[in-house]
Amino acid sequence: MTEETARPVIRVLLADDEGMIRSALAALLRLEGDIDVIAECADGLQAVAEAERLQPDVCLLDLEMPGLDGVEVAERLRRTIAARCVVVTRHARPGVLRRALSAGVAGFLPKSRDAGEVAAVIRRVAAGARYVDPEIAADALSDERCPLTDRELDVLRAGRRGETTAQIARALSLAPGTVRNHVSAILAKLAVDTRQQAVLLSQDRGWI
Repeated sequence: MTEETARPVIRVLLADDEGMIRSALAALLRLEGDIDVIAECADGLQAVAEAERLQPDVCLLDLEMPGLDGVEVAERLRRTIAARCVVVTRHARPGVLRRALSAGVAGFLPKSRDAGEVAAVIRRVAAGARYVDPEIAADALSDERCPLTDRELDVLRAGRRGETTAQIARALSLAPGTVRNHVSAILAKLAVDTRQQAVLLSQDRGWI
């Protein structure tokens, strides 16, 4: 029996909305003797449902997915199952790394890594360790600090899916005028014109 086949099999759920990439990566990972891809999901909501049903050891999640992104999936699953999550992304922005680590993500790497490297990260994470791509980690250390207050960040989070001022006010138990004041302060600090631009910028830098 070889060292590879002697390893315990790691049950992996793979989620990526790009079908060709998802299928190709799943096929390559199945060539590894100790990795079993038990589910292939096309979006974040399906990934949550299948992970809760199948209880995989590791969830390999694309960051950019419809419905829920990879970090949001990891955040939800942290509350319901014991699986460890690895997030892969085409655009490895340092701010997103901080958001991922806050959500309990155990691995974070760019999509440019080959299947062998991804398999190695899966094994490392399944064994209880963490892995962060070294270049992303170095960039994160030098990334600028968030200029927004905690309450301003709450306003952006509550409105990041396009909620109205009234809806944000109800969610945060604030007066609509107070929400508008916070939004004005946010736009000035971030030097953007709209709340949606502020949301996108803050997500890009991992502040929300």
